[in-house]
Amino acid sequence: MAGSAPGRVLPTLNEDGTRRWIRPRRSPGRYWTRRAIIGWALIVLFVAVPFINVGGHPVVLLDVPARQFFLFGRTFLATDGVLLMLLMLSIFVGVFWLTAMLGRVWCGYACPQTVYMELLFRPIEQWIEGGRSGQLKLDKQGGGTRRALKFVIFGVLSVLVANVFLAYFVGVQRLGHWMTQGPMEHPTGFLVMAVTAGLVFIDFGYFREQMCTVACPYARFQSVMLDKDSLIVGYDEKRGEPRGKKGKTTGDCVDCGACVVTCPTGIDIRNGLQLECIACAQCVDACDTVMEKLNRPKGLIRYASERTLAGGAKKLLRPRAFAYPLVMTLLVGLLVFTGGRTSEADVTVLRGLSAPFVVDQAGVRNQIRIKVQNRGNDARSYTIQLLDADGATLVAPENPLDVKSGERRETTVFVVAPQSLFHDGKRNVEFKVSDGKGFERTLPYKLLGPGGES
Repeated sequence: MAGSAPGRVLPTLNEDGTRRWIRPRRSPGRYWTRRAIIGWALIVLFVAVPFINVGGHPVVLLDVPARQFFLFGRTFLATDGVLLMLLMLSIFVGVFWLTAMLGRVWCGYACPQTVYMELLFRPIEQWIEGGRSGQLKLDKQGGGTRRALKFVIFGVLSVLVANVFLAYFVGVQRLGHWMTQGPMEHPTGFLVMAVTAGLVFIDFGYFREQMCTVACPYARFQSVMLDKDSLIVGYDEKRGEPRGKKGKTTGDCVDCGACVVTCPTGIDIRNGLQLECIACAQCVDACDTVMEKLNRPKGLIRYASERTLAGGAKKLLRPRAFAYPLVMTLLVGLLVFTGGRTSEADVTVLRGLSAPFVVDQAGVRNQIRIKVQNRGNDARSYTIQLLDADGATLVAPENPLDVKSGERRETTVFVVAPQSLFHDGKRNVEFKVSDGKGFERTLPYKLLGPGGES
């Protein structure tokens, strides 16, 4: 055919450029069992976390509108950008370290794309469509009632996943309240849920393995993060070649194709390490089953390094095996140190919105705004005191100031002082804010008065 590619360019494309749908056959085995246990534990954790409270707040709540985050009983504000940066850097370095040592184990065992596709969406799909044979038949026929039913169920699952995702940003109580109202009562939240559900549906209903092979940048980073001693899923070419039925001149590979049929991204692992491999080890389970039936040793396809597959000795001492842990230790240390210094409350002292000062019969009056953000896990009462201002009087309509956990409140106070207290129109004082439970913060402030520039 004119214009046809000389061969398949991508596992998900046919030679003529049309979509090649991957319909893998599940291969039960030791690695599949491990992946299923880990994957379902992660799914349960994802659903359960919004319902778990620590100190009166969800264990994880990313309240973007209020610009505050609750993580494991601690409250973090938008001003804690350094902590967020250190956390993200620690995660990235941790992933790099994990990849350098264990290859793409994240992709095969913990990535949400793999976990939900292989443990939730694909099993439901195969159950409805009649297994791999039924799917291949429907592909030729162009769909049908079974496929339509599958998409309806996929839509419901997508909405459920989107609502759980939204709970991480608004909390389960607010989400539950929204679900009893019409969408127009909370249009922003409904729009976020709808868009998320749509993306989940498109991903698992259509895009599928192309997310791993085309869209995800992680696969392209592996050429930088992996080395000859990183753990990968590999084919023992020396033992397996030449392929064919058992004979004097053939290797252990009988060319049954089981490793190809079971691959969720459609590759042939016997062609070496490839970008599309997610290290799920389905080919390992499939090949081990065949080898067991043929009374041959398992491990023709196995977890190994490129060096050991080539017959070399395993090399543990290499630069990246020390560099990544060292950087990780420094980042986590800085994160713990910086986070440990975060106070239980944030206090800000600002000048009033009216005139800088007013002079009347009582003296010079300054209006001051005091903002208190309670980071603690319980309500606190904050007492405001004026220091280093002999002869001045603090007038605070609400003192102590009651602030609930996670809330931020602002109060207006007045300082009335005699004119003699000022020099060149200024007087340096301090405000002390304490809660009687160990928190205490002293902040400097400059009072303004007559005799100087305002």
